[in-house]
Amino acid sequence: MVQSEPRFTLPTTDELPCSDDTPVDNEDQNFLPNLLLFILESIWANRNDWFFGIDMGIYHTTGVSHLVPVIPDGFLSLGVERRKAGKSRLSYAVWEEEEIVPKFVLEVVSKTPGDEYDKKLEIYAKLGVLYYVIYNPQYWRRDQHQPFELYKLVDGEYQQQIQEPFWMPEVGLGIGRGSYTSGVVKREVLYWHDKEGKRYLTADEVAQSERQQRELAEQHQQRLAAKLRELGIDPNSI
Repeated sequence: MVQSEPRFTLPTTDELPCSDDTPVDNEDQNFLPNLLLFILESIWANRNDWFFGIDMGIYHTTGVSHLVPVIPDGFLSLGVERRKAGKSRLSYAVWEEEEIVPKFVLEVVSKTPGDEYDKKLEIYAKLGVLYYVIYNPQYWRRDQHQPFELYKLVDGEYQQQIQEPFWMPEVGLGIGRGSYTSGVVKREVLYWHDKEGKRYLTADEVAQSERQQRELAEQHQQRLAAKLRELGIDPNSI
């Protein structure tokens, strides 16, 4: 009797719970991953081979049960469609994504410890997540860790990296901390960086930079026109 392969008997994401309905107790858990996503949508606008999930269950077969997901605050997978079959994902089941696991996972530590430094670290290592970032700006002293820690999977075990921003060649992005201003409010956030360590701008910053460039160009043209008039030359005749 021929037995079917296990992956064909696994449930679909339509059949699996899409959330554990656990509310976050830290606004950074929502804001930071969304900021990273919005920047990605700008710098990778013409690419369709990536997906960034936020507070979404990752179902896999390397844990205690394929029905028990791990739910990071944010994760990035490469080599998958941004919208699977043109639709939004309810969750991320590795067996429905051609066994592609996330390259990058982000956990933001909150007031209630969430096993970021032990249990989840073991889960992501076993799953095969290449880069694991733990961001802990408020409770790092409590947890006896650093505010920003990045781990790379080497021979099946995570090794902490010390450079920041840290360049991830397999992802094509760097990651590190930076300042974010919204109105009169300033806060520390995480940004993507390029290979040279320069951070990518938000869409608003890009628009502001373009406006400033246009204004500088207009000012230059006005000064040039004024100089030509001083020389008795009509700038409109040139």
